[in-house]
Amino acid sequence: MIRNDIPITDDLVASHGLKPDEYQRILDLIGREPSFTELGIFSAMWNEHCSYKSSKKWLKTLPTKGPRVIQGPGENAGVVDIGDGQTVIFKMESHNHPSYIEPYQGAATGVGGILRDVFTMGARPIAAMNALRFGEPDHTKTKHLVSGVVAGVGGYGNSFGVPTVGGEVQFDERYNGNILVNAFAAGLADADKIFLSEAKGVGLPVVYLGAKTGRDGVGGATMASAEFDDSIEEKRPTVQVGDPFTEKCLLEACLELMASGAVIAIQDMGAAGLTCSAVEMGAKGDLGIRLELDKVPVREEQMSAYEMMLSESQERMLMVLRPEKEEEAQAIFHKWGLDFAIVGETTDDLRFRVIHQGEEVANLPIKELGDEAPEYDRPWVAPKVPEPLAREDVADMDIADALLKLVGSPNLSSRRWVWEQYDTLIQGNSLQLPGGDAGVTRVEGHATKALAFSSDVNPRYCEADPFEGGKQAVAECWRNITATGALPLAATDNLNFGNPERPEIMGQLVHAIKGIGEACRALDFPIVSGNVSLYNETNGRGILPTPTIAGVGLIDDWSKTARVAFAAEDHEIVVIGAPDSLGSHLGQSAYLRELFGRNDGPPPPVDLAHEKRVGDHVRKLIRDGIATAVHDCSDGGLGVALAEMAMASGIGAIVETGEAQDELAAFYGEDQGRYVVTMTKAAFETYSANPEVSAVSIGTTGGTSLKLGNARAISVEQLKRTHEGWFPAFMDN
Repeated sequence: MIRNDIPITDDLVASHGLKPDEYQRILDLIGREPSFTELGIFSAMWNEHCSYKSSKKWLKTLPTKGPRVIQGPGENAGVVDIGDGQTVIFKMESHNHPSYIEPYQGAATGVGGILRDVFTMGARPIAAMNALRFGEPDHTKTKHLVSGVVAGVGGYGNSFGVPTVGGEVQFDERYNGNILVNAFAAGLADADKIFLSEAKGVGLPVVYLGAKTGRDGVGGATMASAEFDDSIEEKRPTVQVGDPFTEKCLLEACLELMASGAVIAIQDMGAAGLTCSAVEMGAKGDLGIRLELDKVPVREEQMSAYEMMLSESQERMLMVLRPEKEEEAQAIFHKWGLDFAIVGETTDDLRFRVIHQGEEVANLPIKELGDEAPEYDRPWVAPKVPEPLAREDVADMDIADALLKLVGSPNLSSRRWVWEQYDTLIQGNSLQLPGGDAGVTRVEGHATKALAFSSDVNPRYCEADPFEGGKQAVAECWRNITATGALPLAATDNLNFGNPERPEIMGQLVHAIKGIGEACRALDFPIVSGNVSLYNETNGRGILPTPTIAGVGLIDDWSKTARVAFAAEDHEIVVIGAPDSLGSHLGQSAYLRELFGRNDGPPPPVDLAHEKRVGDHVRKLIRDGIATAVHDCSDGGLGVALAEMAMASGIGAIVETGEAQDELAAFYGEDQGRYVVTMTKAAFETYSANPEVSAVSIGTTGGTSLKLGNARAISVEQLKRTHEGWFPAFMDN
């Protein structure tokens, strides 16, 4: 008999994020009223964050397989072959709602959670990134949120000992009430030493590992699946509290235990804590799980079964262990100062049973807890794409004035203030500091191999046309990886949207996924892991649709890696991939947005065949030693790309567009599929005799100023001061 000491009312059901029809589904499934603990378990397993009930139908359309893919979506992280018996394991995940409520701990535990996803599978983390979106700079909360989130990311990652190699920081008033914190991690593992979460064997011990369970984070996954309102401060107790030093010990203990051969299955206790980890392990293995909560290590007195099952206390793992290795396993964890407790066993009855103080407080069908979660085909309406933007509707500004204002604007200024708070060099394998096209790290143990990492999306493009915006997010990530000389291998996605119960928001999600899928197929860039974050709204106002794409690429010889900085004076500057004009597309451009506050017109279209052809060609130029510097054109167009190359090197340039060009559109249009490549004069003479793709020489590097077309020259020093000045001034005011 299930103990049910709290009456289940309509209000209680609603407070758990369950709709009346979903509660009826629970009643039909178990044939009785659930206990309070069981209601909490269903709430955790059936919320949007864990069940993907609004997005699952569309996620199934994404390409997830490829010749290098060892493990796609469905595990803690994706696994991709990088040769020589090695793999890279990576994923991106959101911690948006917690970071808005409590920025330091929200961001810190977001980093901790994604690191656990990676080392749960047997990988040692080697790189981290983060994609951060904040409200408008002059909003009352923005500075507080930036300060707390950046400190949280750095505080956890630096203490744990993983380099932060890249990421994004953007500002827009649409994030005023709901910021985004998307965390990425990657690790290395041997291909024959990958650990999965599928439980195997009946009567085997289920072991709790790591830190003790407390009341922090109770109901965190359910909170993350609801939009905000004016009662947001009441949700603070649902935010987890992290301890990076405990996590570092947990990493070492887990890797040592894995090497001992004791581990059959392992699962991180992330969203929904003990509930989700136990149910997923059992259900994947077609086994039942019996838990005894009195054996769970706790740090607070008189915790209820409900609190223990839904706590999201950090730095915890659940494992199915070989019984003969129990003593050895316990010794390893005690050596690292961590808890080790046998809290249950696997069973053959396909039931999820929870015992607390001698009474059964939950007895549920384990497969149905996950497999029978609601799956919706929500109604959606196709987004309306803006009308084309006529050139005469775009105001002209002096080219030089525009460049200075753009490089000193909130969204295009230097992020040095942010990344200097992160340890970017720990482990000693980082080859490029943040600020380039992609982060690059050596593969330890290999003489020449390196990996490149990038994270990208333009949310304004996605709102104007979610299909093209989704394509562009993939293409830009692929392009940034390519610009280092790396072969893009695979991607992970973090799909951040508003309320899917609104057809226009669901339409954004559907079209973005369609665009992502098309781009991934065309560019041989499969999605191997990811996360969906919905209900990013406050009082009914949604964020910009933000489908962040993070990717990984492989460099066979890191001595041939390209960088954005001009390499030397008197090198030819060549725009590759602009067959018709140097630039023309001003719709949704940074020029319009940052200088005139306008978000007009459609985003630039993405020709995927062109992207593939041009990117493969640029990669060949890097590999053959022809390219001396490479930078892709994205936000701010060709003008900002040239300025960034000059600022990174301290070397100026004189650039000409040709008489037929509209200079404003050439320098600030955001046409896709373009790279700025430099090469020696001699190399250019040979190359230009028979280029395989469109290649136009536009100038020469040299001097201490950057001169764009007919505009006045701007000293590189002035560009740097303007570029570096905005963020420190914003945070110091």
